[in-house]
Formats: sequence, C-alpha cells, structure tokens
Amino acid sequence: MDYSQLAAELLLKMQALRKMKPQKNIHESLQGESFVLHYIAHHGSDVLPGEISSEMDVSSARVAAALNSLENKGLITRQIDRNDRRRILVRLTPEGKETADRHQRKVVEGAAKMLALLGEDDAREYVRITGRLAEMLPQCGEFL
Repeated sequence: MDYSQLAAELLLKMQALRKMKPQKNIHESLQGESFVLHYIAHHGSDVLPGEISSEMDVSSARVAAALNSLENKGLITRQIDRNDRRRILVRLTPEGKETADRHQRKVVEGAAKMLALLGEDDAREYVRITGRLAEMLPQCGEFL
C-alpha cells in the first residue's frame, strides 16, 4: 500500500479539523494552571514542583509561575517539607480541589459530546486507534 497518498489525505483532514479548533479545550486542559490542578488532584497527596515540571515537560520557571498564580487565587498552598527543608510540598486547597473537579467534568463532558457525534462503534474505534498511536509514536522518531 502507498501510505504517502493516505498520509497526504490525513494531513488535509487534520488541517480542516484544526481550523475548527475542536481540541482547543482539551489541549488547554493538558497545560498550564489547569494541568497543574488536575495533576495535584489526581496525585492523591502532596507533590513537588519538580514532579509537575517533569510531567508537563516544561521548565521549573514556568511551573513556579503557574504555582504563584494558583497560590494567589487561593487554589493551592506550598509548605516546606518537615523531613527535608530543601523541598517544597504543594497541595490543593478545598477550593482548588473543587476547581480541579469542575474543570475535569467540563473537559470530559466536551469529549463525550464529540464521541457521541461519532456514534458508539466509531467512538470506540477512535479511542482504540488513538491509544495505539500513543504507544507507537515513540518509534516514529523526529519526523513528527
């Protein structure tokens, strides 16, 4: 099979999708303050800023800026670790937990609406293929 022609068709369809910006909310939930809130909420305990930086694959300065903003909004607290005073522990406030949960519900509802438009069979297939791509993309190298 000539995958070049199929690839060209895929790129055209992806470009058309990009113009409609359906993934904007999903993409935004995977970065910035929203990501930080989600990560802390689902981590289940205090987290270190370095863990957030590593998971987001961004600089510690960007994480510090997000944490400063979230702290100013009353959504997180930062405390020195009693066992190792060099470490800062980050945790959600009750308002931060509520904000993270509300945002997560909103993102899931939006994704569910998109999947519902596809119908059950296509939605399951889309999720399956997306999962396969996530597993296989590291093999693709630098060209992507």
